[in-house]
Amino acid sequence: MAAKLGGGGGGKYEIQQNSEINVTPFVDVMLVLLIIFMVAAPLATVSIEVNLPTAVSPPQQNPPTPVYISLQQNGSVYIGDGRTSVEQMGDDLRRLIGQRSPEDERIFIRADRGVRYGDFMQVMNALQDNGFYSVALVGEDNA
Repeated sequence: MAAKLGGGGGGKYEIQQNSEINVTPFVDVMLVLLIIFMVAAPLATVSIEVNLPTAVSPPQQNPPTPVYISLQQNGSVYIGDGRTSVEQMGDDLRRLIGQRSPEDERIFIRADRGVRYGDFMQVMNALQDNGFYSVALVGEDNA
């Protein structure tokens, strides 16, 4: 903020406030930056012509469909959309994954909030007994 000494009216040493912003230095800086970018932009492009070979890569195979096990509060167990039991779950999972190895297969478990811990542990134990060791628990985001 600047002060202005003197002026019309009042006493000889009366101070008035000048509230105008001087934008000239700002404009000068912006023009200098504009010139710098105008000069530097053509230097950033590559002007050497190169005949590049084509890249040929084998097509990637799609990842397998994830396997979901759902537990309801009443104790019902589902693999995907089909109902199963804890005793039959290992055979149903092997039939579902086909030739893939159970050790490499990731199983996603979705459980209702009110599922008893004992029921959940029965499913986990059945998975381990049948060779399915990679298990992920699915939860709902709060966002």
